[in-house]
Amino acid sequence: MTDFQERRTTMVDTQVRTNDVTKYNVIAAMLEVPREQFVPDSRRDVAYIGENVDLVRGRVLLEPRTIAKMIDALDIQPTQLVLDVGAGFGYSAAVVGRLAQAVVALEEDAEMAAEATRRLAAAGADNVAVVAGPLAAGHPAEAPYDAIFVEGGIEEMPADLAAQLAEGGRIMALFREGALGVVRLGIKLDGVITWRYAFNASAPVLPGFARRAEFSL
Repeated sequence: MTDFQERRTTMVDTQVRTNDVTKYNVIAAMLEVPREQFVPDSRRDVAYIGENVDLVRGRVLLEPRTIAKMIDALDIQPTQLVLDVGAGFGYSAAVVGRLAQAVVALEEDAEMAAEATRRLAAAGADNVAVVAGPLAAGHPAEAPYDAIFVEGGIEEMPADLAAQLAEGGRIMALFREGALGVVRLGIKLDGVITWRYAFNASAPVLPGFARRAEFSL
């Protein structure tokens, strides 16, 4: 029988702590949330590898290092509302749910949204609400959000989503620049998001986040 608890501890010791993730609550959450329960059943044995894990239809669960560093940089507080964009099967929403007051987990793939609802309920993540809809549109019904976590690659940030970040709020996104990926932290001040470099990582571009083609006559 696979000892997933041992694998989870090894993941935190070798992929999280060693990559400048220092907030105790982030480390504790990643030690507690069973990552193997948030991937397709056929991929449970590779849930803890140091790579992105394939979900369905080109979507991935980000590697533990990337998720931990993004959540650590967001500095989520117990009173805050977080929007998790591209929630997949719900792993990151479960982790963030242990840090925030409430999480809106947005997923446009109907199958994944249903799986996220089921798997989050099984994990007891009762402060996470899964909503279905286009990722790039965000979920304005609950805005503004204190923090927004974009779980996948983007080529540009949609204005509709950026508008849902609260003044003083933080947003993490992985910008695809050619073959490279750069994770940036954005902070909204006076209605404008200012981005700064965080670290390098890679992930497929999420639906709706590809750069729009420019036409010229």
